[in-house]
Amino acid sequence: MLKEQDVNYISHAFTFWDKLNEGEKNRLLNSTLPVQYEKGTRIHSGSNDCIGILLIKKGELRVYILSEEGKEVTLFRLREDNICILSASCILDNITFDVHIDAECDSEVLLVDAASYQQLCLNNIYADNFINKLTIDAFSEVMWAMEQILFMSFDKRLAIFLLDETVRSGSDTIELTHEQIAKYVGSAREVVSRMMKYFAQEGIVELYRGGVKVINKKKLRELIP
Repeated sequence: MLKEQDVNYISHAFTFWDKLNEGEKNRLLNSTLPVQYEKGTRIHSGSNDCIGILLIKKGELRVYILSEEGKEVTLFRLREDNICILSASCILDNITFDVHIDAECDSEVLLVDAASYQQLCLNNIYADNFINKLTIDAFSEVMWAMEQILFMSFDKRLAIFLLDETVRSGSDTIELTHEQIAKYVGSAREVVSRMMKYFAQEGIVELYRGGVKVINKKKLRELIP
């Protein structure tokens, strides 16, 4: 059951809320459930898994693709106040690739039923336009990830990741293992470890068990074109 704060969250997250009539608002609320996911939970798996739209209240979700050999390539991560649309791929036209979504930490979301939202789009152009914008934003993130993997040298990719993480966490200390970083940047752990060792030798980072500390952001930025 939704709480008052959930209703307020929904009304702000869906910027077209004022364009809905009372019946549409009630149907949207009645098709939304609060859900909690524990760290490591597989939330969405492949195009046949259409759970609905996720409004992230707390936590972090990782969206990635998985090769036949089991290699994971992170497309992007979603955090508090973000909305995940690829978990409702059944209502998106021309989605032909499978994405997976995991909870990176204990997370709280509001889950909007896909079929109910699709019905809303048929009758309300503002709801339809909203979903189209979310889809465009998601594919922009996907293209950025692919551009880095295909056309950018690994030292630049790793530098961008480390700088982004310091901004996200508000700290120069990044509590991630080389294995975790490899998943995020779409590489192998061994490659990450070699580049981290080089960064450490250059006085850019300090390495410790289970994490890394950025000690020279200027040098990191100089690696990025």
